[in-house]
Amino acid sequence: MVENRRQFNAPIPEIAGIGGMIPEGLSAGRHVLIAGPTASGKSALATEIAARQGGVVVNADALQVYGNWRVLSARPSAEEEALVPHRLYGHVARERAYSVGDWLREVAALLQNDRLIIVGGTGLYFSALTEGLAAIPPVPPEVRAEGDRLRAAEGLAGMLAELDAQTLARIDRANPMRVQRAWEVWRATGRPLSAWQDDTPPPLLAAEDAACYVMDAPKDWLTPRIERRFDAMLADGALEEARANLAAWDPALPSSKAIGAPELIAHLRGGSTLDEARAQAIVATRQFAKRQRSWFRSRMSRWMKLAPSG
Repeated sequence: MVENRRQFNAPIPEIAGIGGMIPEGLSAGRHVLIAGPTASGKSALATEIAARQGGVVVNADALQVYGNWRVLSARPSAEEEALVPHRLYGHVARERAYSVGDWLREVAALLQNDRLIIVGGTGLYFSALTEGLAAIPPVPPEVRAEGDRLRAAEGLAGMLAELDAQTLARIDRANPMRVQRAWEVWRATGRPLSAWQDDTPPPLLAAEDAACYVMDAPKDWLTPRIERRFDAMLADGALEEARANLAAWDPALPSSKAIGAPELIAHLRGGSTLDEARAQAIVATRQFAKRQRSWFRSRMSRWMKLAPSG
């Protein structure tokens, strides 16, 4: 796929609940992949494409799979979901671990019957989909618990020191979950993550068999959108959603990694004012978006770049 950077085409007629544009030259017969950082408008674009050309919008965001976060994870609203078919949103219980392998198995079933418009910000999902996923054995619970203890005691330094150079070159070393995952694979199997990846089977959906787009959202454009969106989340009930999660809150659960959740929980426990929690959550969201942009630049350099507007 030739690298390019393209503006969306002219606005198309208004649909209730949708106000976006679609890329020029997009064939209605192809699967579509839309990656992008948080708050870049990718979900609205996916809904627009499905409404105009047909297809099913499929989630590729690791937090939007969880049922206990609709507002804070920026899942589509019930009204948006009613416009076009949506799949793999909010279908996983808060206490359940959900892996990229789980996601791929569910996408494989959907590919058998529908044109998919897969949208999200979890780069690992897209990479596994288009490049293949290594068949790594499950990590035993005792190894995961050992990793949790090591990370709590030493941060990431201890784990990083035990990883091989090839794995270090491939993972996001600032992402605690990715670092711990690589360490757990090595400890559980005696084989580096990089070696497992080198034995990866063919992809479920190769990039050349889909229309692949990545939202090219510059920092200066994205930052005010992040701030406005978090304020909109608060207005839409994000604090009440956090309160509903308070009694059973467990920071070790993957579902607890929703951006803004730890900050709002801390506020509800009396550790900060709401203004402080808001500011901290916005900073965390900006940092997350920076990591997403870095991943997309590194791993999706050949995808068509879309310059968002508005």
